[in-house]
Amino acid sequence: MSLKEKITPIDKYINEALYNKKSGYYMKANPFGKKGDYITAPNISILFSEIIAIWIVLFWKELKSPSKFNLVELGSGNGEMILQICKTLEKFPFIQKSCSISIFEKSSYLKKIQKKKLKKYKIRWLNHLTDLPNFPTIFIANEFFDALPIKQFIKKKNKWYERNIKYSKSSKAKILDLLTTVKKLETKVGFKISSGQKFIEFSPLSLKYLKYISKSIKLNNGGLLIIDYGYLDKQMKNTLKSISKHKFNDVLENFGKSDISHDLNFKLIEKIVNMLGLKVNGITSQKYFLEKLGILERAELISKDVPFSEKANIYFRLKKLIDINEMGHLFKVMFVTKKNMNFKTGFQN
Repeated sequence: MSLKEKITPIDKYINEALYNKKSGYYMKANPFGKKGDYITAPNISILFSEIIAIWIVLFWKELKSPSKFNLVELGSGNGEMILQICKTLEKFPFIQKSCSISIFEKSSYLKKIQKKKLKKYKIRWLNHLTDLPNFPTIFIANEFFDALPIKQFIKKKNKWYERNIKYSKSSKAKILDLLTTVKKLETKVGFKISSGQKFIEFSPLSLKYLKYISKSIKLNNGGLLIIDYGYLDKQMKNTLKSISKHKFNDVLENFGKSDISHDLNFKLIEKIVNMLGLKVNGITSQKYFLEKLGILERAELISKDVPFSEKANIYFRLKKLIDINEMGHLFKVMFVTKKNMNFKTGFQN
């Protein structure tokens, strides 16, 4: 083997590709928008962020309107969602006064963009999720967990193999499956993750963050709202993907130059949060969630007295958010709370 050649588990490969301080994808450029590699819901329409802000207000009331509470965005991207949430909360002075807003962001490059965009508002950037004051906390994770590195395991002839990447500067990267003991993984996870599975896709970092979040919620009250693309099957599958210039490309190519992500298995997340002593209060499609909270009525209101071209643009963007062939069904919304909480707004009639 060449001295420059490396064999590393997939999660380490992804972490290096995305978060290397000098060459990582998220550490050196803005990936969002038409000029970037992909576009997120808050950058498609301000209606998305406004609806999330309204949901925050309603959940705050369900928490008995605490005089102090934390609002934490996990991975704020270019800061657009929290900006629109801040603007919406200005219409609710009492909640705005009660709210301490924080952003948990790994990318120093994106932090600079966020700070410039949000300079008008009092916002704190967290280095660790444990840095939060002991108040009820509402965590918002829009396309956060899908960007965290994952491990992959595959079952062949009743034996488990961990998926690794073999790569060097001189040759193309290759997938290498190495024999492993799945019991070590199950000890870390806390339950038999391999049960009924032929393939495992699991993010150790997601588990770490969910542990911090669950501890905060159990101690101080609050909840976690996850909005992400994913699926509800009990059977896990290989969903690893790479996107560059709004198109899929080979995960093993464009190292550090394209976004690497995966689809969330929401059934796995549900198992994890249950194990951590929390419960899922609801899970639904993005379409259902946004429509139940009044996004269609909001679109109608803001498009009432505007020129036709502007109205068409509002509804074109809205379609991207809720159409079943676009983000409407591909994206799911999950709400996690303490076991005694029963807040279902956005999730059922």
